[in-house]
Amino acid sequence: MTQSTSLVSSVAERYASALFDLAQTDKQLNALEKDLERFDALLQGSDDLARLVHSPVFSADEQVRAVGAVLDKAGIGGLVGNFVRLVARNRRAFALPRMLAAFRQLLAAHRGEAVAEVTIARALSAAHTKQLKTALKGVVGKDVAINTTVDPSILGGLIVQVGSRQIDTSLKTKLSSLKLALKEVG
Repeated sequence: MTQSTSLVSSVAERYASALFDLAQTDKQLNALEKDLERFDALLQGSDDLARLVHSPVFSADEQVRAVGAVLDKAGIGGLVGNFVRLVARNRRAFALPRMLAAFRQLLAAHRGEAVAEVTIARALSAAHTKQLKTALKGVVGKDVAINTTVDPSILGGLIVQVGSRQIDTSLKTKLSSLKLALKEVG
């Protein structure tokens, strides 16, 4: 498991690095970031698209056609459109979520920001995201870029990881701790 995770991570980092270098050379970082965020929102908002991207059942041609149709309908073209199509053509679509996260980390480092990986039970509103960024900035001491992952299994609360520090306030973890404590008592 660890070996496959590191393999995906290295693939994701290489693709993200290449995309970042290309965007930086073309001075398109801001436009690219907006298009990537739009594509990521589509990916997180559609179970069918996520299934298409993660499933090895679909051929490269099927993935390229389907992802291309989604990109065209969303109006995402240029560098991001070409990048996503290339990733699908190379049978690396399964690593797209990690590529996007790796790109965000490169962009945050470029801007001098810290990156926080946040796992939540349901999507945060813009106001909550702003509050979270402000709170994390107070802890970290610099601006914070947030990568969110929605995981309904945590039931509520959130898990925040900034560098090697992790704060877990999820209901799932609290319930597990309570269950363990009750077993010790009884």
